[in-house]
Amino acid sequence: MILEKGDKLHVISHRVFEDDLRRHFVGEVQESSDTVARVKGYTFVFDQSKCEYTKKSIPRIRIISLVDSLNIINLIPRETKLDSIVYCLDRNNRLIVTDSDAFTLDINEFGSNR
Repeated sequence: MILEKGDKLHVISHRVFEDDLRRHFVGEVQESSDTVARVKGYTFVFDQSKCEYTKKSIPRIRIISLVDSLNIINLIPRETKLDSIVYCLDRNNRLIVTDSDAFTLDINEFGSNR
């Protein structure tokens, strides 16, 4: 299997249409097969009125396809503190997602802007 229990993921759900909601998910793998993973974590949704990603406060369990081309899946460090994940601008004014410790990811490389 490509994923193991305890692996952590950052998932970007690719938008099909311009008006589709921008959704990201950060979580820990509970179980997986070759094609899907059961992941517990947090959903982030882009709030256009504030021009920022907003974290949903209640953890969710999602079944994520590992073979769907609409999912951009990043394996992130196991040390990542999921409760501390935030989206912010770095000193170069680029959008990043970070736990301010073990994990930082430049979101701009995936085409998601503010």
